[in-house]
Amino acid sequence: MRTLALVPDAATAAAPAEALGRPLVEIVVPVHNEQRVLEASIGRLHRYLATSFPFAFRITIADNASTDATWLLAKRLAERLPDVGAVHVAEKGRGRALRQVWSASDADVVAYMDVDLSTGLEALLPLVAPLLSGHSDLAIGTRLANGAAVVRGPRRELVSRCYNLLLRTAMRARFTDAQCGFKAGRTEVVRALLADVEDQEWFFDTELLLAAQHHGLRIHEVPVDWVEDTDSRVDLVRTALDDLRGMARVARRQLPSFAANAVALLRFVLLRSWVFHPRRTRT
Repeated sequence: MRTLALVPDAATAAAPAEALGRPLVEIVVPVHNEQRVLEASIGRLHRYLATSFPFAFRITIADNASTDATWLLAKRLAERLPDVGAVHVAEKGRGRALRQVWSASDADVVAYMDVDLSTGLEALLPLVAPLLSGHSDLAIGTRLANGAAVVRGPRRELVSRCYNLLLRTAMRARFTDAQCGFKAGRTEVVRALLADVEDQEWFFDTELLLAAQHHGLRIHEVPVDWVEDTDSRVDLVRTALDDLRGMARVARRQLPSFAANAVALLRFVLLRSWVFHPRRTRT
């Protein structure tokens, strides 16, 4: 197993963040064609951080190849709100946007959350505190642990539970919720892990967690309140298939026996077919 080399950024390693005027936490909000909700969501997030968050922060809007007015709105928000920045990524992909911003961050901790703010913001401090203290290496919000309160439709609930069950059975994952759009990590750890992560889209954070577990790193879980965005435009079928391909690729690299994983993948595909095409599978 390759040794994970943690190398702090040379420009910031010698002094604490406060002395350098840099943020302790950088929160990235990746967006693609989100002009409808961007301004309201960033305004709400900024108000919360400015009034209720005890650490120096930066919000970075990471626009990945939007074709609507998202990038224009992001630049306006960055000009109007203190501690808000905007980065344009020429190609589409949530993972690609996170990789670019996290790789260049000067913060001690990097995080991300979905632009719909489905996860309750009160979970942000419990998410980053163990990272700033050095207790953990990565932290994730989980909707599947005791203490979480979740409001979502039955189809998305079933798909999410099946996906995480597959990760535990086929990939031996010890974390409970890979898909919640609410994650953070110590910047030096994240930078080191990015070398092991190939995906540039939705499987990016699952692959990051699997790489962290593979290297024996500490993953902290925070139960969250989460409300489904009923206007979400995520293609669940395409995302599920991409996730399957990503898991197969990681399994070939990390696990000695791929046969058992292939069986588990087949079970997941059959269950997914039942979820999305119930009439056809009942005949």
